[in-house]
Amino acid sequence: MMFENFEDSNEKNTDLACQRLEDIHKRIDLAAESAGRKSSSVNLIAVSKTQPTSSILPIIHAGHKMFGENRIQEARGKWPEIRNKNPDLELHLIGPLQSNKVRDAVELFDVIHTVDRPKIAGAIAREIERSGKQPRLFVQVNTGNETQKSGVRLVDVDKFLDQCRVDFKLNIAGLMCIPPVDEEPALHFALLRKIAENQQLSSLSMGMSADFETAVQFGATHVRVGTAIFGARQS
Repeated sequence: MMFENFEDSNEKNTDLACQRLEDIHKRIDLAAESAGRKSSSVNLIAVSKTQPTSSILPIIHAGHKMFGENRIQEARGKWPEIRNKNPDLELHLIGPLQSNKVRDAVELFDVIHTVDRPKIAGAIAREIERSGKQPRLFVQVNTGNETQKSGVRLVDVDKFLDQCRVDFKLNIAGLMCIPPVDEEPALHFALLRKIAENQQLSSLSMGMSADFETAVQFGATHVRVGTAIFGARQS
């Protein structure tokens, strides 16, 4: 009886996650429509950090292909096997990157959202040259100039982007930000969009579970949604 109850609980959680995924897509559609955009221009990254494979597979089976992870070690533990059986998935690194983890990051991820300092940019450039792999790259901008947060300071963004392109020969796809929790996110999304326009960058990674609709209205091409799909994080 206990086994049956456990199975029933897992099935209910799976159904709920798939329903949430469908709801998020509908909300993206509405936000894009209200902004005069095509919903197909918005990529939903299902943030699966701390989620077990058993929670991820139903989302894949529902047709979703794009996932995000914060920690390289965690991703290495679960994604190679998943991708071996689902080779068309796209995996995004959305957490901080250390220079000694760059080789693993380039090997594991299709997109890296957190390029934020010359040491990381140089290490990525060397690993791309060594491996021949070409992950798409986003520069993380610290739009709130928060001392405790990763990302390039606003005053340094133009210089850093120029360094990435000229010195390291990196193809930067776009910009990413995480607004301060106590400030209106729309202000930061608008600022990131302005910087991207000035730098002729077309991709914007911004917006999470609490504010992705606002991000879509300000031009987000990638929104990073975890809790609103999977529920509370696993410990």
